[in-house]
Amino acid sequence: MNLSDVVGFVGSFMNFKLFEINKTPITPLSVIMFLIVVALFTVTSHLLQRMVRTQVFSRMRIDEATQYTLTRISHYIIMIIGAVVAFQFIGIDLTGLAIIVGFLSVGIGFGLQNITSNFVAGLILLLERPIKVGDRVILGNQEGDVVEIKMRSTTIRTLNNIAVIVPNSEFVSAKLENWSYGNQNVRVDIDIGVSYESNLEMVMRSLLEVAGEHPEVLKHPAADVLHMGFGDSAWNMRLRIWLEHPRRHPQVRSEINCAIVQKFRQNGVEIPFPQRDLHLRSPLPLPTTAET
Repeated sequence: MNLSDVVGFVGSFMNFKLFEINKTPITPLSVIMFLIVVALFTVTSHLLQRMVRTQVFSRMRIDEATQYTLTRISHYIIMIIGAVVAFQFIGIDLTGLAIIVGFLSVGIGFGLQNITSNFVAGLILLLERPIKVGDRVILGNQEGDVVEIKMRSTTIRTLNNIAVIVPNSEFVSAKLENWSYGNQNVRVDIDIGVSYESNLEMVMRSLLEVAGEHPEVLKHPAADVLHMGFGDSAWNMRLRIWLEHPRRHPQVRSEINCAIVQKFRQNGVEIPFPQRDLHLRSPLPLPTTAET
């Protein structure tokens, strides 16, 4: 087989009609060109994002979460334009957009509802921004920081440094606690029981001193102490403090608890053990029947 035969075979293969879309024949060559155009737009999008981060965002006072939102939206727009251009390049007119929508509807019919709903939810997250990259969130029993919002899912890095991949629809339909939304100041409640024999004024003063001595506890709003009720063996007290950085609340809670133990020991305040009183009594005599 000479070179001309090979070229002829490759040419006939590349122009072999696989199927038609709107009376436009789709060949291996057109498929390859379509993929090349999409790949070029993908590379262009990544290069543009990098350039914007380094040349534009670095000179502007825009927070990281906003930068991420803008770059993701711009990436989606560039890829949509790339898809339209790719369809035009292989001979399919602007009805390519309708074809994309048609593919989505066909996908829904074949059980891809979750993928479509997650994609739409991802757009809602980027536009409405109930969460953003860097937020401290609690979803179910998972607490962590949002590190990435993708087209289908969002990645949360837990306190144990474990990446949890959550479908975007979960953030739209389920209950979500966002500790960083709006005003980032958060209140932390620390409950503790003290003996009934304790000096109540000393207890309240000691708790306020502990809060005032910790460098991360805010002065405004000020910490306060509440008497929450009467337990079986203790007064139930609650120290309420405010923190500026929600990510630090587990460490600050631990440090406050240790400081309370030390302060109570210095001031002679007792933290009682749970107690139960057990009363014993002699059994009642059994009634006797008179002999006949």
